[in-house]
Amino acid sequence: MNTLLAIFSALSDATRFSIVEQLMEEGELPVRDLIDGKAMSGAAVSRHLKVLREAGLVQQRVRGTQRMYSVQPEGLRVIAEWTISKRQFWEGSLDRLGELIERENSWPT
Repeated sequence: MNTLLAIFSALSDATRFSIVEQLMEEGELPVRDLIDGKAMSGAAVSRHLKVLREAGLVQQRVRGTQRMYSVQPEGLRVIAEWTISKRQFWEGSLDRLGELIERENSWPT
């Protein structure tokens, strides 16, 4: 559960969330590409990347003088498994909501 909390905590920041989305869409990128288009310093982006690495959402590798970042699939798998494990709850809630709507629609106006 601590891993899941760390992941959600890391993704709760809009900048970190957008970094993960960018890496998911574009694949592995050098840190300079992650800085481009963001109104913040390289040091600030590096701090966000550190949080994402510590949460297990991104991984870093060195290629020459560049630091390359990519999404760590295991971190996303943790979110997917948790979501799927709650499926029964959501389906039951939606069934109850549907029943309530049907009852309200059958009341005389």
